[in-house]
Amino acid sequence: MDGTRHYITSADGVDIGLLTAGSGPGLLLVHGGMGTIESWRGVWAELTRHRRVTAMDRRGRGSSGDGRSYALDREFADVAAVAIVLAGDQGGPVDVAGHSIGATCVLGAAALGAPFRRLVLYEPPGPPTVPGDWAERITAMIADGQVGRAAFSFLTEIIGLTQAEVEALRDAPGSRDVLPIIAATMPREARALATADLPGAARQVSQPVLLLLGETSPPWARQIIAELAAVLPAATVTQLPGVGHEALDQAPDRLAAELDRFLGA
Repeated sequence: MDGTRHYITSADGVDIGLLTAGSGPGLLLVHGGMGTIESWRGVWAELTRHRRVTAMDRRGRGSSGDGRSYALDREFADVAAVAIVLAGDQGGPVDVAGHSIGATCVLGAAALGAPFRRLVLYEPPGPPTVPGDWAERITAMIADGQVGRAAFSFLTEIIGLTQAEVEALRDAPGSRDVLPIIAATMPREARALATADLPGAARQVSQPVLLLLGETSPPWARQIIAELAAVLPAATVTQLPGVGHEALDQAPDRLAAELDRFLGA
């Protein structure tokens, strides 16, 4: 991915790595749980054609640092801190798009008053995403060195992929080694999501919001999208036919088209 690498420092002193490319209205991208800045590779060329796009590495992975302790609120503050810098550079609020837990972080940042103009949220996870003892089970797997097994559990039990789809993601050209990220971040994020109040955050958001839902995504995604649509004052729900939670990998062109349609090409 082409662009300029730079950093901002979040409120608790953690360096957050950024990649910026293109010119035009500002757009911030926030990746999901198994991702990094590179997660946006499939849509990067299209989105940077008409915008100044900045993708951030969430704390604990990629080019970003990490804190001594973890709380989801600190991730909200990270996104807000990046948005404040970008809005200052642009002279006004920026658009933002988040995928999976990145979308949860975007929603939390918006509730904090981050300077966003419009929001795109692709299936933000919350309590319904973390059923029963799943967080404890994957924590035990990772502690026992079974990181690959934990990844498979996440992709099949939570995301709803088949074994063949998991293997296709693993073997796809340009696929990344996500096991170090999973080992470092998945247990803490699962525990945090189990108590996240997404509707409460949504009630603090007044900006236009596009809620994206994959047609084949797991039931928790449909439930959360419906809950958010019921409380957001300016929400549009769009379903992407034939894809699930992993649209960034499965259908990047379709995802980029939806972003262009909502934000303006």
